[in-house]
Amino acid sequence: MLTGKHAGGLRPGRIRFAALAALGAAMACAAAAPAARAAGGLAVEVTNASEPVLCAEKDNVTVNLASREVRRFSIEAAHPAYIGTVQRDSYEADWTGCTGKGDPAPGPAEPPRRTTLYEEIDFWVVGLTFPSFWRPATATVRIGDRVAAGIHLLQVWMIRPMGGEEVLVLYPQDGYWRLRPLAPAGLAPTAFGSSFLIGPVEMEGRPIVKIREVAFAPKSRTFTLSFERGGSATVRMARTDHNRHVLDVALDGAVEGRPFAALRSMYVTEFNNDVARVAILEKGAKGWREESIMAFKRATATDVWLGRLSPSRHNTSSPDVVFRAFAD
Repeated sequence: MLTGKHAGGLRPGRIRFAALAALGAAMACAAAAPAARAAGGLAVEVTNASEPVLCAEKDNVTVNLASREVRRFSIEAAHPAYIGTVQRDSYEADWTGCTGKGDPAPGPAEPPRRTTLYEEIDFWVVGLTFPSFWRPATATVRIGDRVAAGIHLLQVWMIRPMGGEEVLVLYPQDGYWRLRPLAPAGLAPTAFGSSFLIGPVEMEGRPIVKIREVAFAPKSRTFTLSFERGGSATVRMARTDHNRHVLDVALDGAVEGRPFAALRSMYVTEFNNDVARVAILEKGAKGWREESIMAFKRATATDVWLGRLSPSRHNTSSPDVVFRAFAD
């Protein structure tokens, strides 16, 4: 099953980073948010369904967002506050604790079939089909007049000096997305880390969103998702630069009785995780509430930041994720 952190053209590397002084959570929030804003806007229910694990390749962190009122919101990936201190990045899978029943395990590397679905000089979309996948490939992918079946992974690439950089991935068959900004100037592409789901979230062994069709409009850089449960959503690449990558999401109707979005990630320890902290801005609050990701229970919040304050040995450079700008 290749919905893990290392899919999507990442390179293996060794970990070495400078020793850091402790970083305040306010620093991380400032790095993730474009500007300070007064607490306001629509608040959503945020609940934590995470559970402890020993295996770093198992997504054990689930944070659900629910509201029957939400029709619009934004998802932002921003470099962690410590990005300027990373000297050697980490991309390698860590199978050390993956010995329990149901834990993922490394398998033989079988190359996927690769198809370029759309291409401009500075922007292109690639579809990958794996030899096997954990769910049937029922969702179709449409780009303009071109329709592709059996696509397990969509990759969106943008030009960078001396090559290209993968900035977004979507698994159409289970609804998992990953996002990252362009790498800071002079640095190699950073790691992907946490995933998220958009649309009516349901359980099928793990949280998923069942998509019937994904249509992508390259000129407006907008995805249109048609869900198996009915309804649709548009997801627009609103901003992609060397600091952050922002998606603007619009739902065509209410998502009732289940989350409309969720974050999926992993946490083993403070030094081995893809997300370690959560900061939430509650309706009417004068400041952010901050907690360890595994201690957090629930909140009603207008803004939700999930990330790290100090480097992890797992996907060291992967971005923080912010859910915000909820509106009806």
